[in-house]
Amino acid sequence: MSSTLKTQEISTSDKPTAAVIWMHGLGADGSDFVPIVKELDLRGYPGIRFVFPSAPSMPVTVNNGYVMPAWYDIFSSDLVRREDEVGLRKSQLEIEALIAQQIALGINADKIVIAGFSQGCAMTLQTGLRYPQKLAGLMCLSGYLPLSEKIAAERHAANQHTPIFLAHGRVDPVVVVDRAEKSRALLLELGYSVEWHEYMMPHSVCAEEVADIGDWLRRVLG
Repeated sequence: MSSTLKTQEISTSDKPTAAVIWMHGLGADGSDFVPIVKELDLRGYPGIRFVFPSAPSMPVTVNNGYVMPAWYDIFSSDLVRREDEVGLRKSQLEIEALIAQQIALGINADKIVIAGFSQGCAMTLQTGLRYPQKLAGLMCLSGYLPLSEKIAAERHAANQHTPIFLAHGRVDPVVVVDRAEKSRALLLELGYSVEWHEYMMPHSVCAEEVADIGDWLRRVLG
């Protein structure tokens, strides 16, 4: 399967040997995190291709059916009481196809990070924990673990020891920090290596977090 998603790409060198596939949050698009690349200070490190896909547009139930870019539908503000399993799995296949494209371009799976903010974070965990080849890392910003009751049975051993960067705002009103903490607790219970970061911010990204992301990327891709 080839991905049907539109993407924006930016590379830190002419011959990248690593890739970061970075998913946006609900209502945004692939351009959302492009400006952050230059803030990560990746000078002197092997070239990285950043791939920013745009989710398809769909009606979102929690937003009164308003059509917007979304990786899956959200039925209620608590996010997990009822989940759009069909939508989650459909987007998972699209992200797996993006990973396959990078592998076809000569980048090994273990040099590919998948990353995301909010819904994009959920898709990072949905995809990465099930992916059948070892990835370099999972970068999870201001989100949560979807379909949590199914992950123990569906996870793939290939990414049991893949580093997970899990970051959240203490005053996030969209994905409350308790939801992220429960995701962290389950991941730890399942034996994953989770690097947890909290910041005094709402549902957003802050300068301290960007610095920590840069440090982490240098470690997992350097």
